[in-house]
Amino acid sequence: MINPTISEWLNFIARWVHVFAGIMWVGTTYYFTWLDARLSEEEKALLNTGKGAQLWMVHSGGFYVVEKRKVPDELSRKLHWFRWEAATTWLSGLALLIIVYYIGGGVLIDRDVADISLGTAVGIGIGVLILGWLVYDLLMISPLGRHERLFALISYILVVGAAYGLTRVLSGRGAYIHIGAIFGTIMAANVWLRILPAQRKMIDAIKAGKKPDERLAGQAKLRSKQNTFMAVPVVFLMISNHFGGSTTGGYDWVHLAILVPAGWLAAKFIRRA
Repeated sequence: MINPTISEWLNFIARWVHVFAGIMWVGTTYYFTWLDARLSEEEKALLNTGKGAQLWMVHSGGFYVVEKRKVPDELSRKLHWFRWEAATTWLSGLALLIIVYYIGGGVLIDRDVADISLGTAVGIGIGVLILGWLVYDLLMISPLGRHERLFALISYILVVGAAYGLTRVLSGRGAYIHIGAIFGTIMAANVWLRILPAQRKMIDAIKAGKKPDERLAGQAKLRSKQNTFMAVPVVFLMISNHFGGSTTGGYDWVHLAILVPAGWLAAKFIRRA
């Protein structure tokens, strides 16, 4: 057991880093989603002109112009990557999960739900994080990944099933936080294991004087798009220590089944705003 004072300080530091990194990650995610949607409209308007799509903006006393190119004319300039926000958010979230839920386990286990040991509860928690990413990724690389609506329906059924199962073995708060952690793990893994490698392959092709594979760009864009839809539910679930258990009357999975698609709809609205 960690000294209570040390535990409180670790909780405070990890929580501060997690919230701050999460703000940066979600902010850049939605900014680039909005930017891409507006630039895509410009691309359609300039389809037969041969010109690059540009977007003019005004903010904080300055004027900004952004141009979208599928293939840059040069790679000598500094290329800015957006990756550490995802890694910092996920790592600090994992630290919080360990500090608050896995060490001591008082919040993770509800004896009225299931009389299980802390080791079993932690094993279930870690297991669903790994399984959640593997199932999602396998579905994405399968033919189902090319059918967005059907994929969304199957994913929703799996999320509800996972929520129901977790509320049968963990506390309400424990179940909520682990569904959120599944989403967060998928989002971070999308960035580091799928989006960034695809971008690097495209850059390597350009450096070699070859045309980059457009399928890589399409796959990376789809993963990024799905991250924007998971962002709203994950924000709610990450602050769900204020909910679950007695506040939901034992019907935690039902509330989750309603709140997750509500978050998806909110994300869809934000993407079009």
